[in-house]
Amino acid sequence: MSTSTLSSPDVTKEGLFYRLYTGTGAFDLVGKRKRFYAFFAALVLICLIGIFVRGFNFTIDFVGGTQIEMPAHGTHGTIDINSVKSAFDKALGQEPTSVVTVGNSSSATIQIQSGTLTNAQTNNVEASLFNQFQPVGSNGKASLQVISDSSVSGSWGSQISTQAVYGLIVFLVLVAIFLAIYFERTIATAAIIALANDLIVTAGVYAWVGFTVSPATVIGGLTILGFSLYDAVVVFDKVKENTRGLLGLTRQTYGEATNLALNQTLMRSINTSLIALLPVLGLLVVGVGILGVGELNDLALVQLVGMLIGAASSLFLATPLAVDFKMRDPKYQQQAKRVASRRENLARKAAERAAQGVTEPEAAARALTQDNLDDDAAYEAEMRKEKAYAASASTPARTPKRTQQNRTSRPTGKSNRGSNGGKRGR
Repeated sequence: MSTSTLSSPDVTKEGLFYRLYTGTGAFDLVGKRKRFYAFFAALVLICLIGIFVRGFNFTIDFVGGTQIEMPAHGTHGTIDINSVKSAFDKALGQEPTSVVTVGNSSSATIQIQSGTLTNAQTNNVEASLFNQFQPVGSNGKASLQVISDSSVSGSWGSQISTQAVYGLIVFLVLVAIFLAIYFERTIATAAIIALANDLIVTAGVYAWVGFTVSPATVIGGLTILGFSLYDAVVVFDKVKENTRGLLGLTRQTYGEATNLALNQTLMRSINTSLIALLPVLGLLVVGVGILGVGELNDLALVQLVGMLIGAASSLFLATPLAVDFKMRDPKYQQQAKRVASRRENLARKAAERAAQGVTEPEAAARALTQDNLDDDAAYEAEMRKEKAYAASASTPARTPKRTQQNRTSRPTGKSNRGSNGGKRGR
């Protein structure tokens, strides 16, 4: 069913930024929802292929292994991580899982992660690294003691993942209950679908690009759900306001009222997303440029990807889905038919008046005036009903103060004199 929004000629002539800021409904976002569905479906499909085909690049916190750490400065200058990979491969005949530089300046260190190594293998790698790079300690002297190693069990990462899954399930259930109570079931369903889309796309981006998945990444993935939900609640609250009493009106359909709500909140959502992304970009700059890659960088990466896709899905996926779910209701289907019938009558009356010699602007003005009066009367009746409900549920007004009652009931001197004088006159 078509839900295109009618725009006045004056609105369509305005510039892009003017229409964004005014929110007059000039962008037919709901009417183009099938394009958005196709885009998000293709995106989810690509991400699912990446998840199941390429998989994730987990750190040793999840799979277990050995971590070797040494200063990033040697007697011959700064140590290159590519040279470290080659030295590791030459010592054991296998490449390390990851080699990263953590920190900056004189405190920078190189972390080498690999599968679980035996003591002999670890000693062999450390001796090879020391002989080739001569890492320098805090005292400025090269020593084998500055190279340290540790074994990491994968159980800790598994526990973090398990708790994250439990937390995600509880979060989704509570969100669905809240949205179903505050709004309605169709909106709750649309919001949950959008949240699932955010998780799949974020995970797919990590799978395709090869970002390292650490416990910080899992924690950051949970934080983006709140941001995505915030945008959805803002839009749905405006939809609730615009569609109040809509079933008794014939001015616009549910889809058109929802599209107007999207336009009215579009600029706010864009500004909120841009402002929220600034500190995340700051985390990336600090994490990569100053501290080097690490957990801070993993946290910022997942938030950056999640916020971008979360803002897009709240606007272009959750809200159009809510419209489609709502239009399955026979009451809203009948209301849409009344809107279409009203517009057909307006067009027919305008054609008849044009045949009678009445100009088009005059005919349209008369028809719209009468029709708007009917809609306004229905809207006012709906508002009176809501006020009556609110009044019956509210506390009664306080009684006037005793002093005010006494002032109004106390006889004035003039009336007393008048009454007394009248008696004396008798």
